[in-house]
Amino acid sequence: MKTRITQMLNIEYPIIQAGMSWASSCAALPVAVSEAGGLGVIAAGPMYEQDFRKVLETVRASTDKPFGVNIPLYRPGAQAFLDLAYEFRVPVIFASQGGPAKHLARFQDIGTRWVHVVSTLEHAAKAAAAGVDALAVVGGEAGGHPPANEVSSLVVVRKAVRDFDLPIIGGGGVADGYGIAAMLALGADAVQLGTRFLMTQEASVHEAYKTLAVATGVDGTQLVGRKGLPVRMIRNEFADHMQQVDQTVTDKEEYEAQFRKSTLKQAALEGNVSWGKVEVGQSVGLVDHILPVREVMQQLVQELNAARQALSQI
Repeated sequence: MKTRITQMLNIEYPIIQAGMSWASSCAALPVAVSEAGGLGVIAAGPMYEQDFRKVLETVRASTDKPFGVNIPLYRPGAQAFLDLAYEFRVPVIFASQGGPAKHLARFQDIGTRWVHVVSTLEHAAKAAAAGVDALAVVGGEAGGHPPANEVSSLVVVRKAVRDFDLPIIGGGGVADGYGIAAMLALGADAVQLGTRFLMTQEASVHEAYKTLAVATGVDGTQLVGRKGLPVRMIRNEFADHMQQVDQTVTDKEEYEAQFRKSTLKQAALEGNVSWGKVEVGQSVGLVDHILPVREVMQQLVQELNAARQALSQI
């Protein structure tokens, strides 16, 4: 399968594993995805520098396939993580939540591709103007931090394809090969999947997190923290708490304090899925089993080929 992204990133399939804090803050998941022909992505967000270095060393020793790292530019110490990515000549940077302009030249000089992850067209335009190599555009169905305006992937990805002369990676609401085919039909050059890869054996989140995700339907998530930077997560006690906060708290500092009472770490690392932020996308309702990455990739490719064949006969 050849698209601008597969050729740019030198990968077999237009399938990219989203960088997910805790779930892919490890070597096992990214290595498995890259070895299976996709692009695995290390999530640097919650990591310490020394742990990030160890994971980079392990990935480099475990695969000769391309891989990426996801670095939120707003996080404290982001520059140190960028420096490590430079030192290891990471093939692909996925960056978000910050301006890329001052970082691009040195990475592009060594052949690293810079993909900027955005959830609004405004941020996409700024990143494109700065000179990034590609955009990863996610819609309202996505887990983690989808757009507060809740514009769907179907709309925002198609609009991005129309507006920007760059390779586009679409994301949000996709968990199988038929969804990948739909994104490619919109004009995307590849598809980013988070929740599907979170629900694999290699993902380094607590088993309670995965168990709850398997039991959750397509209507089992909601945007939480709408007055700030919202997250899409499974409904639980904390989500119910924030629903009350949305209705009663008007002071910004108090609102943010209430939102910080729960963390992704509580759910993903400690297994507290009643109060922690169990971040998944709406596509969680399309996933019924926790499987090894290799089997997931095989299924995705088979379904994508079946969808392409079906479309060709219309």
